[in-house]
Amino acid sequence: MKFNNFKQALFASVFSIITIGALTLLTYKTEFGIFLIASFGSTMVILFGYPESPFAQPKNIFFGHLITSIIGILCLNFIPLPLFIIIPIAVGLGAGCMILLNVTHPPAGGNPIIVIIGSVSYDYLINPIILGALIVILFGIVLNRFVLGKKYPENNKIF
Repeated sequence: MKFNNFKQALFASVFSIITIGALTLLTYKTEFGIFLIASFGSTMVILFGYPESPFAQPKNIFFGHLITSIIGILCLNFIPLPLFIIIPIAVGLGAGCMILLNVTHPPAGGNPIIVIIGSVSYDYLINPIILGALIVILFGIVLNRFVLGKKYPENNKIF
């Protein structure tokens, strides 16, 4: 085990705890609603473990989560087929759209599953998707740039 790997793993762990902790506090200790989705856990791995990755950039995090969630909701509401058919269609469309629009964020590929199994409403797009993703991005910028001194986001472009 190299020291750099240990350091990278330590910072990813601590920053993930801080970020998911903030979302958890907002979800369970305020009346503002839900801020957590399972795929944000996977986002932590990329954002804090590999912030230089194109998949970790704010544009990809935000639009990846948003697009795949919209697709999940639209498929749930407009495809009158059993869930075992809707889910793979939605995941496939979400992956294809992220790639087509150049906003690929692999953790967001799970959002259609979350959305469809949870039978969520359109409000889900505001909270947790939009607000949660913005909080994740804010923590990513602050912790990567100001605590670690890394050049994040890439080319200083948030979107």
